Amino acid sequence: MTKTEKQELIEKVPFWYHSIDCGDGVVTEGAKSHATLQNELKNMALPDLNGKTVLDVGAWDGFFSFTAEELGASRVMALDHYVWSMNLSEQQRYYEKCKEENRVPRPYHLIPGHWNPGLLPGKMGFDTAHRIKNSSVEQLAGDFMTIDPIDVGLFDIVFFLGILYHLEEPFRGLKRLSLFTREFAIIETAAVYIEKHENAGLFEFYESNELGADVGNWFSPNLTGLAKACRAAGFKDVKPTSAYPPVPSAAMKNSEVYKYRLTVHAYK
Repeated sequence: MTKTEKQELIEKVPFWYHSIDCGDGVVTEGAKSHATLQNELKNMALPDLNGKTVLDVGAWDGFFSFTAEELGASRVMALDHYVWSMNLSEQQRYYEKCKEENRVPRPYHLIPGHWNPGLLPGKMGFDTAHRIKNSSVEQLAGDFMTIDPIDVGLFDIVFFLGILYHLEEPFRGLKRLSLFTREFAIIETAAVYIEKHENAGLFEFYESNELGADVGNWFSPNLTGLAKACRAAGFKDVKPTSAYPPVPSAAMKNSEVYKYRLTVHAYK
């Protein structure tokens, strides 16, 4: 495929979340920059993936799925449902408008024209990158919280990136995550740090759109809370791979509750 052909295919996608290198100097213009994604990869502390099987839950455009494949994983499966079912350009336009007007958005899947699980409009980016890369990454459209574990299977390593805080039932989500994991899961999540209270297992609850102006965010754990929940869900040990304790920014210092991003390995 020529550089021009790649660029033409990429430009047909109305919204990219991931900045994906498609070769020949062609990179998708994602909401997440290349630098941001590289930093997230660093925090994941990936092991040697040669011969490993990998499940990417909430794959979006597939950046982490394709990266696992390129790093030698013997099998990679991308699993998504909510994002793939969404008309992302309309959803993002609505989200940004609500943010500008300082009003709470309605749940996106309840807005006419945003939600179409039959056609999977939000999967266009993944499909386009998959085609350009001539990828062998498997794909499964299904709700992580309800899909039959038999349809998914067991994987050596599971990516659970940016998922936990979107779940209304995070502990049940971690129990399901344990079902799919053979060796360990990599969990990246919004988190909280409260000085002098890090020995307590805590989850902060959001009743509306307090976190990131997004009505679809529900919980942020502290490290102890996440570790306890993971162990109760069937994991044996949890270790942070991103900086911990977090270095508070100026904004964080104005509050007793520091909000940050936490990445851990949860071992079976």
